[in-house]
Amino acid sequence: MKWALYDFKTAKEPWFDEAEALYLKKIKPYAQFEVIHLKTLKADRDEAELKKNFEAKTLSEKLTNDDYIILLDEKGKKMDSLEFAKLVTSINESGKKRGVFVIGGAFGVNDDIKKRAQKTICLSDMVMNHLVAEVVIMEQFYRALTIINRIPYHNI
Repeated sequence: MKWALYDFKTAKEPWFDEAEALYLKKIKPYAQFEVIHLKTLKADRDEAELKKNFEAKTLSEKLTNDDYIILLDEKGKKMDSLEFAKLVTSINESGKKRGVFVIGGAFGVNDDIKKRAQKTICLSDMVMNHLVAEVVIMEQFYRALTIINRIPYHNI
């Protein structure tokens, strides 16, 4: 199964580029995984709905019916690492062609994307910058893969 992470990246940070490269390298032996940074509109707070709708349209053009979509949202289900590893296993066994993580833009995602997601999970009770969220989900995905493959990274 292939895996992807979609986000709407607006900032460039050297620390992030290093962290992203590190986790892509760690994940590579266990799963096909790619990160796709989508472009967004520059919009003020009073244009939040316009921006969310633009992002939903852009994202929807990249998704297929063969995708298992996991939305990362602070209102999602909280999971520990073992539960997350079980989710990854169930998605791998789902018959879908691709598992897709979605990190919304600065104003979140619109209702169309929320409805399209098969699972919504919460990375933290705290809202975080999308760069931090991407590093967290990549680390947790790597951790899940090590749990699944019984690699001594996660201390059970």
